[in-house]
Amino acid sequence: MDSSFARFARVVFPPPNFLGFPTAGIDISTSGIKIARLKETLHGLELEAFGEEPLNLGAVTDGEITDQSAVVAAIKKLAKTHHVHTVNIALPEARGYLFETDVEGDSPAARRSAVESRIDELVPLPPAEVVFDVVSEEKTEKGTHVIGIGYARRVIDTTLAVLEDAGLRVRSIESENFALPRALLSHDSTETVLIIDIGKTTSKLLVVSGRVPRFATTLTIGGHALTLAVQKHFGVTEEEAKKVKAEKGIAPSAGNEEYLSAMLSTVSVLREEIGRRIDYWQTHVGEKQEDLIKRVILVGGNATVRGLPEYLQSTLKLPVEEGNVFINMAKRDDWLPPMDYTASLAYGTAIGLALREYNS
Repeated sequence: MDSSFARFARVVFPPPNFLGFPTAGIDISTSGIKIARLKETLHGLELEAFGEEPLNLGAVTDGEITDQSAVVAAIKKLAKTHHVHTVNIALPEARGYLFETDVEGDSPAARRSAVESRIDELVPLPPAEVVFDVVSEEKTEKGTHVIGIGYARRVIDTTLAVLEDAGLRVRSIESENFALPRALLSHDSTETVLIIDIGKTTSKLLVVSGRVPRFATTLTIGGHALTLAVQKHFGVTEEEAKKVKAEKGIAPSAGNEEYLSAMLSTVSVLREEIGRRIDYWQTHVGEKQEDLIKRVILVGGNATVRGLPEYLQSTLKLPVEEGNVFINMAKRDDWLPPMDYTASLAYGTAIGLALREYNS
């Protein structure tokens, strides 16, 4: 069926409410929970609902839910406010093990069995405790090259239990390593990029080829470190420091030399860690030019610091740009996003999960 006609049929002749469950994406992180729900129109997808509920420090630690009651309460509040009943959810990068390998097998089931027989070589957990999934890549002399990710069963069980206690139906569960590229890269993208998700306390680095994750790591430094640098320099409260950080960023200007020096002493640590990962990747991809990182995309709640893209670009020697989480939605001529662009960068994973229904 022609895709445009299929969209027309879904929009003009939608299924009854009891059959058509609008699926939202839910992103659970250290700082809070974000939710995004899309709707399909004749001119494309639109963001219909979104929201965020903060979490107290310690509710989620190192990607793992440690205060289930607090997380359940936050999800219930968001779901009620935005009329959400069915969700796609993401598992944290920090708790997953990304792997690549060559396996034999003529069918997905056979290739999956081949991976399962060697899972102890690919994921550093007892095989009985591992839940994994794979995507098939290209054929090789050794069989089929696959990319997969494994998680401890308890991480998945805990996450599913929280959603069940919140009264929500889970349609799918996947790693945020797959959800984020779906939001930031067009569905036909084949390039290799580095996505940097700068959160409050961590920064996630994700190398993606053709929207499929190839390398992922989490750095223990995020935007809050810059807030603390501002607090220390000016002797102000955290809220005041956030305002100063938003206004000044790390952009040079007359009279702010001392301030800029204080900020750069912190952000340079992040830059060095990013540069080290890029150098490692670029020198280990062999002769495949298509696997070299071509550009860097910034996303996350702390990705909009003034001057950050320019600062990173000057040292990483790669184009650096802020992401566009609406790239796979309706054109701006037909629709304007209901949220501020700066705020949208914190919703990459949630929007990527919501897009799963329409744009795998």
